Amino acid sequence: MANETVFDRITFEPRVMGGRACIRGMRIPVSVIVSQVAHGADFDEILADYPDLELLDVQQALQYAAWLTQEKVHAG
Repeated sequence: MANETVFDRITFEPRVMGGRACIRGMRIPVSVIVSQVAHGADFDEILADYPDLELLDVQQALQYAAWLTQEKVHAG
């Protein structure tokens, strides 16, 4: 991803999962995908568990999580 970050598969809808970051408006939170990867699931396992997901959904969920964790430390 270049200078401008685009997460076109990540949606926030108040009526879907309480507005949590989800994949394409579905009831599949980004946190569930990230958690599965953190616990050792590979992309094929995740896609088998969630047949409505596409590979790009899983990739973008991880990119979004990585983007959220970018920290800038300011010397005080």
